[in-house]
Amino acid sequence: MQLIDSHCHFDFDAFADDRDRVWTSCRALGVRGMIVPGVSSGQWPDLFALVSRQPHWYGAVGLHPWWIEREPLPVDVLRQRLLEYGARGDCVAVGECGLDKGLQVSLERQEAIFRLHLAAACELHLPVIVHVHRYHAQALRILKDVRPAKGGVIHAFSGSEEIAREYWQLGFHLGIGGTITYERAGKTRRAVAAMPMESLLLESDAPDMPLCGHQGERNSPERLPEIAAALARLRGISVEEVAAHTRDNTQRLFSL
Repeated sequence: MQLIDSHCHFDFDAFADDRDRVWTSCRALGVRGMIVPGVSSGQWPDLFALVSRQPHWYGAVGLHPWWIEREPLPVDVLRQRLLEYGARGDCVAVGECGLDKGLQVSLERQEAIFRLHLAAACELHLPVIVHVHRYHAQALRILKDVRPAKGGVIHAFSGSEEIAREYWQLGFHLGIGGTITYERAGKTRRAVAAMPMESLLLESDAPDMPLCGHQGERNSPERLPEIAAALARLRGISVEEVAAHTRDNTQRLFSL
């Protein structure tokens, strides 16, 4: 069984003390690759220095909504830096970017930055890693207006089957993580069980998004096989089938 973690913040300080040990453990568990998304321009140099260490680590360049207010670069410079980093051979996507209703940042400001990323993805011919929290209607409206040819993924998808199908019709996969291990996430679990396997990617979102039973702990890409097993149970298929489908989907979307 070989898995790819389509969204792991492996560059974060939470892994500073044991990153090599975690990766050795990942490989023993069948996790053979990962995509490390960008969150702010100040992080990008270290992120790409990190992914250059391993042949199966890949980077993405983006400004996460949580970092918008702390971003020092003016918009025109940010756009240029997105294009510069996006042109790197080890950059496989634009993102993490998107919309978050839980922030004090205005929707207008978030939308402007999101559209900047989508335009960059169109120019670079790259897929987009999208963060959406309680703004699905707004995100869908924007994606219908500016639709990158390479599509992308809705990271940490949480929503109904109806919303899931709308994203999929626009060419956006669903990032499936620890949320599906919680019985209370019934709506998302039903959506994930009903969607085509071709639409699903596995992700840990480590060090965040811990699995059920591990609340309060640092999440790790080592738990990706557990997410695969949870998805297999929801769909009534083998974990090997889940691994093969989601690995192929990730490789195809990000041209790995």
